[in-house]
Amino acid sequence: MLTLRFAGLEKRWTYLLFGAVLCAAGAGMAPRVDAAGLGALPDFTALVSANSPAVVNISTTVEAKLSKPGKRRNGPPSPRDPQIPNLPDEGQLNDFFRHFFGEQMPDGPGPMEPRASLGSGFIISKDGYVISNYHVVKDADEVTVRLSDRRELTATVVGTDPRSDIAVLKIKADGDLPTLKLGSSEALRVGEWVLAIGSPFGFDHSVTAGIVSAKGRSLPNENYVPFIQTDVAINPGNSGGPLFNLDGEVVGVNSQIYSRTGGFMGLSFAVPIDVVMNVYQQIRDKGAVSRGWLGVLIQDVTAELAESFHMDKPHGALVSKVLPDSPAQKAGIDTGDVISKFNGHTIASSSDLPPLVGSTRIGEKIPVEIMREGQARTIQMTIGELPAEEEPVLADRPPPATPGTTDNRLKIAVRTPTPAERKEFELNGRGVIVEDVKAGPARDAGLMPGDVILQLNFKEIDAVATLAKVTHDLVAGAKVPMLVNRRGNPIFMALKLPQ
Repeated sequence: MLTLRFAGLEKRWTYLLFGAVLCAAGAGMAPRVDAAGLGALPDFTALVSANSPAVVNISTTVEAKLSKPGKRRNGPPSPRDPQIPNLPDEGQLNDFFRHFFGEQMPDGPGPMEPRASLGSGFIISKDGYVISNYHVVKDADEVTVRLSDRRELTATVVGTDPRSDIAVLKIKADGDLPTLKLGSSEALRVGEWVLAIGSPFGFDHSVTAGIVSAKGRSLPNENYVPFIQTDVAINPGNSGGPLFNLDGEVVGVNSQIYSRTGGFMGLSFAVPIDVVMNVYQQIRDKGAVSRGWLGVLIQDVTAELAESFHMDKPHGALVSKVLPDSPAQKAGIDTGDVISKFNGHTIASSSDLPPLVGSTRIGEKIPVEIMREGQARTIQMTIGELPAEEEPVLADRPPPATPGTTDNRLKIAVRTPTPAERKEFELNGRGVIVEDVKAGPARDAGLMPGDVILQLNFKEIDAVATLAKVTHDLVAGAKVPMLVNRRGNPIFMALKLPQ
């Protein structure tokens, strides 16, 4: 039996709860009212009752394959998996996880049992289209949708979009299917109440509530989705389920959590319904999803970089690389430009740009405002189509092969790249490789051994001698931009020369 002890805290908890009652308000719904007639938390019962029938449980099966010696057979997490830390070998909690997830499979060769996974989804049309997450149905050989009335129907995967983690399924059922009302994620406000319905750990139609913590979150490898961040409790099995506002409208699809343990830790992320519907319509109409593309690599503008680029304040998306034969190159975008507006939308940070570009119609001509060496200008650009494959990350570079030359003003040692290195890192006749960085302005800027200096103060560096001349001409105390290639990725840094 698990026991929680709060010795000496009874009064404090009373005060905290009373304060929560006074502070919480539910817009758009009838709140519960306490004995004193004071407003309390919103009452979600009507919302849940009206919308639960259209929320479905999704289970998938992947056919068995042969396992290799020493590998654990595929299956749901076991009680002793690393994402469930400090779990005792005996006790009711261990029995609970063993009951729902099974024992860990033995090591060794042999056939694996079919792998099953659980997720959630919701019906979006009366003719049987269902929205869920891509990662819920990925690689599935069979997908089963269980309705609230316990009917189990085999679903067809109409299409998926890994970049937004959205999947569109289709089921056939007798009679009209319940559907959900869609809202607007654009109109959603930070601090607003939201509610999730799903099947965490297989517990159908579980309900959790919280508030919107932030909007427009950019996550690693998910640049084209401005995620909604909430503190709604989301756990394995909630994936693909709807996120509601207090009007009972779907404003997002629960997709990811931030966790150090594998369980909920207060940070959940949902795909905005505006993005979901764009993906859904494209998959339904043409079976695939296409996105707009500029063909640039970008980074944030820090306060130091803003000063080096002669900007009043840090904002925009700094272009660190322009891909060859891309829409950006054809329009005249250069490395070092800062995109400050895209088709009339202000770009506050680099994460604002990809969702705007991705949602722009391919072939559309739009204005792009840039800052170039402190001067604003507007460029007309025709949007291209995002390629199926992203630019690959290059492998680690080989160790230096030739002696370096020391630049005493920057306190670095550099050398000329070999022909093989120029080809491997696509240097196109430019760049010098950093061999050593001592205490000084370059180290303060973040330069590291192995970096390739491509540009300094807007000047192309094509040789060691060029770097020495550009460095010599720099004004003492000036802060200038430096472009480097680090493990295949271009990065701007702000370099400040000592007085």
